[in-house]
Amino acid sequence: METMVMSNKQVIFRDYVIGFLSESDLLINSTTVNLKVPAGSMTALVKNLYLSCDPYMRNRMRKPDPSSPATALSFIPGKPISGFGVSKVVDSGHPDYKEGDLLWGAVGWEEYSVITPIPNLHFKIHHTDVPLSHYTGLLGMPGMTAYAGFYEICSPKKGETVFVSAASGAVGQLVGQFAKLMGCYVVGSAGSKEKVDLLKNKFGFDDAFNYKEESDLNAALKRCFPVGIDIYFENVGGPMLDAVILNMRPHGRIAACGMISQYNLQIPEAVYNLWLITYKRICIQGFNTIDYLHKYSEFLEFVLPYLREGKITYVEDVADGLESAPAALVGLFHGKNVGKQLVVVSRDLH
Repeated sequence: METMVMSNKQVIFRDYVIGFLSESDLLINSTTVNLKVPAGSMTALVKNLYLSCDPYMRNRMRKPDPSSPATALSFIPGKPISGFGVSKVVDSGHPDYKEGDLLWGAVGWEEYSVITPIPNLHFKIHHTDVPLSHYTGLLGMPGMTAYAGFYEICSPKKGETVFVSAASGAVGQLVGQFAKLMGCYVVGSAGSKEKVDLLKNKFGFDDAFNYKEESDLNAALKRCFPVGIDIYFENVGGPMLDAVILNMRPHGRIAACGMISQYNLQIPEAVYNLWLITYKRICIQGFNTIDYLHKYSEFLEFVLPYLREGKITYVEDVADGLESAPAALVGLFHGKNVGKQLVVVSRDLH
């Protein structure tokens, strides 16, 4: 087999993280990669174009603990971290993938990755009339997260009241827009005036507030929801979840998508109002997007027409170059991103 070697820059995981993630926990390293894969190997070599920065990745930086499912897929110290990305096939030993194919799915944080394509974890990109970067967000895992969490878990009805925390992020901005398409009353929280303005003026939320400026989250929610909350799309956890439970209506639904405020804490914050879920008959359900990826084609049929007609919009926060990836990922936990955070590895499709 012909050998063609190319340099391959990578983001390396230094060691298991305790406390807040910092850029020094990730290293930029350069190695080499063979640009050919063995015929019939069922693998493919892909050139990574865009990488998705996602909060759940912090949980993969914990030391493996048999008692914690969150650490089952912990990163390996000294190896590249991995996540979702958009790639182009350079060479393939897999019958379903050929040179030049575009796909999104699980890849390493590096310039080139050797992958074994797995159904419902790697998806060919057939619609290229929309930005390829959208497959890290709106048309990728975050989009599926918003779709599954809102429609499958929350079972929304027209006229219901919906609250979304971290509402300007990769998932929250879509949940709010889906809810408006359903005819719901929608309020979001975010961490800056810029993000609050985005929610109200670009994404069409009925109201929004900056949680950092609210001394009493319970009072803020009562102000925005005088009749209470039917649906809460949970991205934050901690004191926000506590305040939401106080304001949930009877038979309310909470889709627990993530709890970013807790990921860097050694001792998670307590939630004191859980006793109310019995009296209010509140349903709280956690979910993992991977369980719903078999519905991806159904999701595309739903969302693409709205995107093409301009009825759904999406904001991306773009970091250029693999060297910027550690700062972009760390920035998620300090609210630095405005919209979906992604990293451009290469814009060269050749």
